[in-house]
Amino acid sequence: MDDKKFLFEKDKVWHALMVMALPAIASQLIALVYNLADTWFVGRTNNPYMVASTSLVLPVYMITIVISNIYGVGGGTLVARLIGSGNDEEAGKVSAACIWMSVFSGAVFSAVCFIIMTPLLRGLGASDNIIEYCRQYMFFVVVLGGIPVILSNTLSSMLRSIGLSKEASFGLSMGGVINIALDPLFMFVILPDGMQVMGAALATFLSNLAVVVYFIVTYIKAGKTTILRLKMSGGYPSKSSFAAIFGVGLPAASSILLFDLCNIVINRLSASYGDIELAAIGIVLKAERLPLNIGVGICLGMVPLLAYNYSSGNRERMDAFFRFGRGVGLAVGLVSVVLYYTFAPVIIRAFIENKETVMFGTKFLRARCFATPLMFLCFSMVHFTQTIGRGQESFWLAVIRQIVFNIPLLFLLNHIFGVTGIVWTQATADFFTVIVSYIIYFRIRKKEGWPVRI
Repeated sequence: MDDKKFLFEKDKVWHALMVMALPAIASQLIALVYNLADTWFVGRTNNPYMVASTSLVLPVYMITIVISNIYGVGGGTLVARLIGSGNDEEAGKVSAACIWMSVFSGAVFSAVCFIIMTPLLRGLGASDNIIEYCRQYMFFVVVLGGIPVILSNTLSSMLRSIGLSKEASFGLSMGGVINIALDPLFMFVILPDGMQVMGAALATFLSNLAVVVYFIVTYIKAGKTTILRLKMSGGYPSKSSFAAIFGVGLPAASSILLFDLCNIVINRLSASYGDIELAAIGIVLKAERLPLNIGVGICLGMVPLLAYNYSSGNRERMDAFFRFGRGVGLAVGLVSVVLYYTFAPVIIRAFIENKETVMFGTKFLRARCFATPLMFLCFSMVHFTQTIGRGQESFWLAVIRQIVFNIPLLFLLNHIFGVTGIVWTQATADFFTVIVSYIIYFRIRKKEGWPVRI
């Protein structure tokens, strides 16, 4: 742990952040390819109904990320703060409790999804053209894959919280590679024509299963030399620790849940224009994830560094990490605007050759790309508040972004401008969200007695 303490306490800011962030960015990019693989390979069928089905199930799949955030973000940031304050014993108890709570929650979620699958999909807007494809995809990716996804993300967060970013990132990257290899095998070789969606779903499930096995083995191995635990033999965490887990974890989960709700609204509104428009927006929502996943990787790299230095009282170093990471992320966002706007037709055609879908997708991507730098600023502020244990502020940032701005603007702009209004909503909403988030940020700094600086 001495090397890790040097990284947290003494190493150059840019180097320490790169050590933590680069593996996280790499894993996010592989995870992106992992998520895009199904859409890309399904798109090879040139069947917009199949593409639309994978897009429609995405919000349900995202609930697994919501659940894992409760224990991964809530528990992971607490573990980092406890280590920073020297309370290793309690940090170990927290790590074990979060693992088992994530398993139980995943089992409950999968069971509920299985029971209500068809009415849920109908409620999300599945038409007769895509309902059977949706059921195939959801069964393997969500019902069978729920526990592996939730547990993998929780284990990954725990490893990252103690500085094992490379190990955490490798597991997620491995899953992406396996999924990419299995997708064409199941879709175009093993299963018959017409079963491509089931093949993609099966490949995703098996890759998630491989990832969770890797993480369990890595976690147990790390537990021999670090504070991480799997068994609850050392006792339960304190009431204050449970409060801290859920105090940060639930707002973190609500942020993803509200984002997911926003995507459901987008899908519902888009579906009213037809399956072609739904397929186009589904492709855009996945294609735009490249710079956003880089931004998330930067934030994930920052979190343990911010949490440790916050708890150890080194405010200057904490601020330095935040400012540097935010600057890098903002630069990535601005570059992505130029690239996405310029190459939008090429990007959409990479997923599907259907002319109508490409036409709509190009138009939609050129509108959505302007939100990218604003979205990163929102992400970085949410991660900052979670890191320092400000769960309430994190929750309100999520509510303000989605409930106050995004969702109402979706309905308003859709009513005024039609489908064009839907895709311009994100940039409009996040412009106002960034303003509000920085007002909250300055208030936090003033309340903590820190210098009020950007």
